[in-house]
Amino acid sequence: MLLSAADLGEGAGLGERATLVQFSTAFCQPCRATRRILAEVAAMVEGVAHVEIDAERRLELVRRLEILRTPTVLVLDASGRVVRRASGQPRRADVIAALGEAF
Repeated sequence: MLLSAADLGEGAGLGERATLVQFSTAFCQPCRATRRILAEVAAMVEGVAHVEIDAERRLELVRRLEILRTPTVLVLDASGRVVRRASGQPRRADVIAALGEAF
């Protein structure tokens, strides 16, 4: 499956090397911690972008990608191809390891 910058929404773009796409909802506690972890990894690793998508506002995309819970994180390579998918709050080390598949 490929995602484009248009799929990610206004102002969002694909990272030069990889993109961490997070699907969240407003009252999701683990989503806040996930946001922090992904933002830290994106800041540490050059060419990696972090995009957070409000699942409640993007139901068409949620259905298309079969997102069943939040947080769900997709790791995209530079072309927007989904190389890894995980639900729940990730560990920083797992996110960094998943980026290896995108490079």
